[in-house]
Amino acid sequence: MRSIAIREELTEEWKNRGIKEQIEYTILTSEISKATFGLTPSEYKKVKGLKNQNLRDHMTDLELIFSMLGEASITAIVKTKNPKGFNQNKVVAKQGGKIAGDARKALELKTNEKVVSENNYLLEAKKKMN
Repeated sequence: MRSIAIREELTEEWKNRGIKEQIEYTILTSEISKATFGLTPSEYKKVKGLKNQNLRDHMTDLELIFSMLGEASITAIVKTKNPKGFNQNKVVAKQGGKIAGDARKALELKTNEKVVSENNYLLEAKKKMN
């Protein structure tokens, strides 16, 4: 639920700063994903073996946490820097995504494990219930 709330807060900030078209939201989301995980959402879905499902619903806890970190970081930057229009918001999307990407890389160095995985939260939860 918090993940959804964080995303909604970010999209509301974008809307208030001139982002109106769906394609702009899609591009900004892709920039966040690339900076955070090194993958576009389409590439990420392939890793997870997803087709039409919502990627966020299938993320592991760590994947979701780093996604939230990127989005929350962007929201904080947007509130303090007040970017206007698509191009300025795209720069901020990359900056916030980089914050999350740097944190992800730091964890991967400490654990010697990749955060992005084929593991699928919904499938793992079903296995635990059986």
